[in-house]
Amino acid sequence: MADCTEYLALLSSDNKEIVRESAFRAGEDNCVEAVPRLAELLKTHHLGIQEAVDSSLRKIGGRETVGAVIPLLRSDEASVRNLAMDILREVGNQDMPSLIDLTLDDDPDIRIFVADILGSTGSLLAVQPLCEALLGDPEVNVRYQAAVSLGELGMEDAIPCLNQAINDEEWVQYSVIEALTKIGHTSSVDALVKALDGASDLVASMIIDSLGEMGNVKAVTMLLRRIADSPTALRNKIVKAIVKILGGKSLTLLSDEERERFRQYLLVALQDEDEEIQDAAIQGLAYVGGEDASAGILSIAGKLDQDRDHDRLELIIGFLAQIGLTEALKTVLLGEDQDEARVAVQVLSHIAPNACTLDNCVCQVLMEAFWKASLPVQRQIVGVVAAKGEEQTKDFFIKVLNEHQDGTVLKSAVYLLGEKLRLPEVVDRIFPLMEHQYDDVKEAALDACIAIGGPDVQAHFQEMFGSSESINRLMAAYALGKLGPMENLDILTQAAEDEVPDIRKVAVEALAASGGDDAVWRPLVLHRLFDESKDVRLTVVEIMGRHYDRDMVPHLLDALNDEDDWVKIRAMDALGEHATVEAVPLMIDMLDNSNRFVVMKAVEALGNIGGSEAFAALLEVTNRDEYELVSAAEEAISKIQEM
Repeated sequence: MADCTEYLALLSSDNKEIVRESAFRAGEDNCVEAVPRLAELLKTHHLGIQEAVDSSLRKIGGRETVGAVIPLLRSDEASVRNLAMDILREVGNQDMPSLIDLTLDDDPDIRIFVADILGSTGSLLAVQPLCEALLGDPEVNVRYQAAVSLGELGMEDAIPCLNQAINDEEWVQYSVIEALTKIGHTSSVDALVKALDGASDLVASMIIDSLGEMGNVKAVTMLLRRIADSPTALRNKIVKAIVKILGGKSLTLLSDEERERFRQYLLVALQDEDEEIQDAAIQGLAYVGGEDASAGILSIAGKLDQDRDHDRLELIIGFLAQIGLTEALKTVLLGEDQDEARVAVQVLSHIAPNACTLDNCVCQVLMEAFWKASLPVQRQIVGVVAAKGEEQTKDFFIKVLNEHQDGTVLKSAVYLLGEKLRLPEVVDRIFPLMEHQYDDVKEAALDACIAIGGPDVQAHFQEMFGSSESINRLMAAYALGKLGPMENLDILTQAAEDEVPDIRKVAVEALAASGGDDAVWRPLVLHRLFDESKDVRLTVVEIMGRHYDRDMVPHLLDALNDEDDWVKIRAMDALGEHATVEAVPLMIDMLDNSNRFVVMKAVEALGNIGGSEAFAALLEVTNRDEYELVSAAEEAISKIQEM
């Protein structure tokens, strides 16, 4: 390791790389003697040297570094000055007296620079000189920077001088207000409010925003006194600040007269172009609401994009729901503006209780509006009432089922009448929907009929299985499997031999889920292990994994020879999960499979099964070149070692 004397010599080399490396090493070895030369090298135009010097000076730090870098603040080159300032921001607090002395420098630029640097020191010693600069420096930009830095320091000791400076020039006022907001001390509320009297509209706006950010309840009374005499734009800002400080709920604690007066201000603020002001007004009106509030908020919500403004819209819908059921909601529900009507339905869905009955006026409003609304709104309405509907709403839904043609609307009706209420009386009306042009309507009708159940429904599906249409046989097999697989064993046995793979797949799933005698369903299911359809074979293997026992082992071992890789993989999963030792030789053979995923699964399965044979095979895998495969093998070996 070179000593500092050697570094000093090397730092004067003509070779730039030697200088760069020496500058870096001087910092690593904390060579304080090299600081003056390092500071000089900041002036070089070699980026690599500058970066090395910058790093080293920060590492060495101390009074020596501060003293060597300060003169660079007077450089004519902006890049050098900026480097010097960055270094001093980090290490300047190690020699505060030298920095503080610069606050009295004759050069206003130097005073600006040091005011900036002092804000990064985190030192209480910086507060007094910055306050003196803020209150006494003749240069406005120095005073501005002093206020900014006092805000960055965030120390309450700065509050008195900041409060005093609130009446300075407008440019300084900006930074003073920002600093007071950051510190957020109660004693500043009076000073900020008092400054409103002589402030420009822009500064007054900043002060009000600041009071809102500070959130001190003390400001509310003062702001309420000023709100009536303020111009509209400023009044709206005051409204926003008060709501931000109090929150919406606390507005209900105002006297009746104050609350009504403030409600009118909220309604005006609702028309402001600033979204933050609008949102504050909406929040306030949610608690002091009324018809005009509901109408105004609905108008705003209707103009929002459901996707782009999703979060904001959700908040607004919640606030509208807080206001409750209003005539404005009913009017909009039947109005021509589809966007507002859509929002109205969403609001009513929030207002409605979990159980929707005829006694509940919100649900009654939705059902009465349904037949007068446009189709998109009808779809929304029927979805809401179906989700919350009970027995008392069945007549409405039966009428919908009998008279409506839209698939989405019919799905909601079928869900409530079939899956939710399970009404046998509507079966004859729901069954024809299994012939509907849309698959989702067919599925809804199928699920509804299964939910209703009963001998008549079962007989209908048994008859349906005789159809020449494969989709009908598929639905019938699925339904009969759900309704009673053992009762419908003959039909499911036929279904397991159907020419359509999906029907065979549904049949074996139903048989395996029957819970009946294994001796009955197992042969039927295992026979399909050699089905021509890979999907059917895959289903059979998954069933064997779920119903694993020793009798299943030979069949799962056979599945490892399947021509389809996914069938092999599911068989490996089952054999590995149940640590089937007989599978190890076949698993080892799989390690040379051309499908990389099959190989990874074989590694995983061998790790789950364990044993010396599996261990040796996995050790061989660790000699391969593929990182992920080797990593998987190492993980599998660790698992075996822990057994």
